Amino acid sequence: MAHVNLLPWRAARRKQREREFYIQLVTAFVAALGVLLLWIFWMDQRIDNQNERNTYLQTEIKQLDVRIAKIKDLEAVRAHLLARKQIIEQLQADRSQMVHLFDELVKTIPSSARLSGLKQSGQSMTLDGVAQSNASVAEYMRNVESSPWMGHTDLRKTENTHDATRMPYAFGLDVTLSRPKTDEASAGKIPVQPAEASSSATPAATAPAVSGTAAKAAITASAKPADAAAPATPGAKPAVSASAATGGTKP
Repeated sequence: MAHVNLLPWRAARRKQREREFYIQLVTAFVAALGVLLLWIFWMDQRIDNQNERNTYLQTEIKQLDVRIAKIKDLEAVRAHLLARKQIIEQLQADRSQMVHLFDELVKTIPSSARLSGLKQSGQSMTLDGVAQSNASVAEYMRNVESSPWMGHTDLRKTENTHDATRMPYAFGLDVTLSRPKTDEASAGKIPVQPAEASSSATPAATAPAVSGTAAKAAITASAKPADAAAPATPGAKPAVSASAATGGTKP
């Protein structure tokens, strides 16, 4: 015998499917919301971690900036000390240069010439004087160039003043100063002592310009005849050079 279902089973099944669909939709929504919340929490943790790292890096950068500033200050002090050391070494090497220069000027000037003034500026010297003739000026230039303490010499001027004196020719020379190799080697081996260097290097530091009065006094003595200029004792010549050097290095 056939069984016939007269109940609305299709509508009931449709409602059941709708109910299952809504349940699945809610479940998916809840799962998505949970995943979203987990992702937000994870991103917050990463942001907090990165902020902590940035704070740590900024702190370290500030500390490094302080260290860099200290290093720059130390480098400036080091450069200043090196500059002072070079100046002291230069003064230590040049402290006896003026004495040698005066000695060489006394040795090289001929009896037929006389200097009226000189001026030193760095490693160059300007000489002015008078002579009997141009030949005397040429002889003086050769003597200067042959000196180990003076190098190339340029003739700045030479003219006949037509004076009634014994030396009517006025001349001017530009001399380049030099240093013997033996003196350079010995100067490099001299130990630098700050206490003594400051006192002993003071005359050399103030000797770029030599006064004309001291130069005239030293050169007038050298312009005398050979028998009068020759020292009677071995210690006479250093006395003349020392007096000239003392007068020519006034501060």
